[in-house]
Amino acid sequence: MADTQSPGSGGRPLVEDASPSARIDPTVPHAARRYDYWLGGKDNFAADRESGDAVAAAYPAIRTTVIENRRFMQRATRHLAEQVGIRQFLDIGTGIPTSPNMHEVAQGVGSESRVVYVDNDPIVLAHARALLTSAPDGATAYVDADLRDPERILRHPDLRATLDLTRPVALMLVAILHFLPDGDDPYGVTRRLVEALPSGSYLVVSHATTDLVPRHIAAAAAPSAATSMIDMAFRTRDEFASFFDGLDLIPPGVSPVTEWRPDDPPERRTPAAQASMYAAVARKP
Repeated sequence: MADTQSPGSGGRPLVEDASPSARIDPTVPHAARRYDYWLGGKDNFAADRESGDAVAAAYPAIRTTVIENRRFMQRATRHLAEQVGIRQFLDIGTGIPTSPNMHEVAQGVGSESRVVYVDNDPIVLAHARALLTSAPDGATAYVDADLRDPERILRHPDLRATLDLTRPVALMLVAILHFLPDGDDPYGVTRRLVEALPSGSYLVVSHATTDLVPRHIAAAAAPSAATSMIDMAFRTRDEFASFFDGLDLIPPGVSPVTEWRPDDPPERRTPAAQASMYAAVARKP
């Protein structure tokens, strides 16, 4: 069975299984470690910081963007747990743990909530196993796999032991699909994962875009992504909306990440141009 390189590792092809230590390459930037750097974390290498600085040079608001993206994840999780009663979450592209993590938000509402985290960075794996501990009457599990291999994720024994796929699940693809270029079939990957879930499940997505920023910043996005050594696909509103084909968007539908059911009053919200991502949540009929 093939393991994978992260979609954020410079677009590398899938590779055969390797031990976690053998898969750590401090000379190559990785999306999860770069995200950790932007959030002020310590679990990153010089290559990750150099990549992060290359993006920040073209888009100085990147640190605000990642903070607002995490806030969206927390709001979406809380909404699904409180208002819908979802108690199962499948989070793909987990990243290095930063509290409050998804299971902390979900179990803060329903302590019996069950969460499966999926990532393939060995550093993420080590931190997840050490830090992502469940409430006593709930459960968390970690699956070492890549988004581009949905079958591996779906048949993983730890997922099957933790989630009941006959009951609704919230599939969380937060700030991950923009690391899949069209050649990696991001729409097909998303569709396959949604197909495996029962009616009443939810899809939660946030995604980078250049739609919301001034033209000169949008023009610099592709070159800065190339300089950063991590491939990114900036998608338009219509391209983003296509991830939800066949699903029922819940209000407010597709919106800037800062405007999806915000907690802050309008005068205190981060402007969309300072967090240029789309977000949406949809229900599977």
